[in-house]
Amino acid sequence: MPGGSAKGECKVRLLKLPDNGMIKKQSGVALFLFLLIPVITVLGGVASSMINPEWAAGHPDYARNFHLLSLLKNMLFFGSLAAVGVLWLLVCFLVVRYKKRSYVWLFMAALGPLGFAVLASLNDRTAAEPDSYTRFLRKMNWIVRAGYEVLSFLIIWELAWQAMILKSTLMVRYESITTGVSIAQINAVRDASSGMWAFGEGMEVMYFAILLYLLRPFLFRLVASVLARGSTKAS
Repeated sequence: MPGGSAKGECKVRLLKLPDNGMIKKQSGVALFLFLLIPVITVLGGVASSMINPEWAAGHPDYARNFHLLSLLKNMLFFGSLAAVGVLWLLVCFLVVRYKKRSYVWLFMAALGPLGFAVLASLNDRTAAEPDSYTRFLRKMNWIVRAGYEVLSFLIIWELAWQAMILKSTLMVRYESITTGVSIAQINAVRDASSGMWAFGEGMEVMYFAILLYLLRPFLFRLVASVLARGSTKAS
C-alpha cells in the first residue's frame, strides 16, 4: 500500500504546516505589539501635554470648562498607560500561547522584564514540527540549558544597557545640533535632574531587554540560515 502511506504522509504534513505558520505569526504579532508600546506612550504624553486647562480662562463657564479640559488631559494620559498595560498583557499572552503553556504563566507578566525572561525560557510544547531554534534548545540537557539561559540573561541586559547609552548619546548630540547648545551644557542640565533621567533610562533598559528576548529566536534563525547557506556554497 505505498500509495496509501504516501497520502497519509502528505496529510500529516498539511496538518503540520498551518500550525507552524500560526505559531510564527503569533511571535511576529507579539513583536509588533511590543514595538507599539513606545509609540502609544509618546503619543499619549504628547496629546496630554498639548491640552491646557487654562484655555477655559475668560469664558463664562470657566469652572466647568476647566474641569472638562482637565478631565480630557488626564484621560489621554492614563488612557495611554492603560493601553500600554493591555499591550503588555497581550504580548505575554501570545508568548504563552506560542509555547503551548498554561495560562497560569501569565502571572509572570506582573514581574515585568524579569517575568518575561522566565516566559522566554519556557520550553516550547507545540506539536508542530519544531523550527531550528526549538531544535537547538531541545538538544540541551537541563544543566546546559540553565547555563545558556543565565548567560543569555547577562548578555541581553548588558546589550540593553549599551543600547540605552547609545540612544542617550545620540539624543544629546541631536539636541546639541538642533538647539546650538553645547553637549556639556545639556549634560549639566540632565545632571541637575538626574533622578528623573535615571528613572527614564531604567525604563529604556528594561524595554530593550524585553525586545532582545523577543528577537532572540528570530536572530538565531537568521544566523542559522546564513551559516547554512554559507556551508552549502562552500560544499
